Amino acid sequence: MTSAIANILALLVMPIVVTGTINRVKARWAGRVGPPIFQLAFDLWRLVRKTPVYSKVTTPVFRVGPAIVLVTSVASACIVPLAGTGSLVAFSFDFVWFAYVWSFGRVALMLGALDTGSSFEGMGASREATFATLLEPVLFLVAGALCLHGGVRSFEAALVPHLDGPSAVVMWLCAIGALMIVIQVEAARMPVDDPTTHLELTMVHEVMILDHGGPELAMLQAASAIKTFVAISVAATLLDPLAGESSILAIGAHLGICLAIAIGLGMIESLVARLKLRIVPQYIVVALVSAGIALLSTLGRGGFS
Repeated sequence: MTSAIANILALLVMPIVVTGTINRVKARWAGRVGPPIFQLAFDLWRLVRKTPVYSKVTTPVFRVGPAIVLVTSVASACIVPLAGTGSLVAFSFDFVWFAYVWSFGRVALMLGALDTGSSFEGMGASREATFATLLEPVLFLVAGALCLHGGVRSFEAALVPHLDGPSAVVMWLCAIGALMIVIQVEAARMPVDDPTTHLELTMVHEVMILDHGGPELAMLQAASAIKTFVAISVAATLLDPLAGESSILAIGAHLGICLAIAIGLGMIESLVARLKLRIVPQYIVVALVSAGIALLSTLGRGGFS
């Protein structure tokens, strides 16, 4: 019960806190005070009170898309130990569910962008599809490596670190490196994408949501924050020596690591320029190679229990 309550509270609060922390760190590096940590909550409340405006060329696909993106983000959060203790739901090979609900949300977002009939949004959808093609194998390779190393079948158990030898350390380091790139791509963060720009030549995720407004834009922003926190929580669990324990100390340690990763992302976005578009696939391939090395380092282990 404690684990479930901690996960639900983390799901409600931490996406807002993580997003606010990243924005505050970026503002500090720019010499500004920055927005409040809970600014996203104020923005969502403002958006849900607005009335959306629809183009005459759009169909129900455009209107349903944001709800699907939000639902899939919450569904993926149920598989991950958001508070470091345990996940809300766990079953054999649930990492397949995790990867494909993310993919389903991405497809819904891309179809909504294409439904507008705008070549501008179609450009963003095309870029998103290209990046997703390279990124999806990374998730499966990392999940496979973690499951094979621990001899387990659920994502929750696989994320608990077991550094019992040199090969385990190699697998652990490569998995974390790959996941950090996954966070940047899935959350549309620098150096892959810039969530604050409207420059046509660099936009990927932002361009696909330009026509959304009101409650639908609120759902998309909430879903983006949830996905960011979920991805950060996956990496934080691997870094947490107390992962899997049901104690206040373990919960505090996990959330503290999540905030530390958020601060790191904010620093990266402040100090690193956005990559050229043609370089982004090569950057994702780095994650793919790292995930492949993590999987190869598990050769010779016992396999699933």
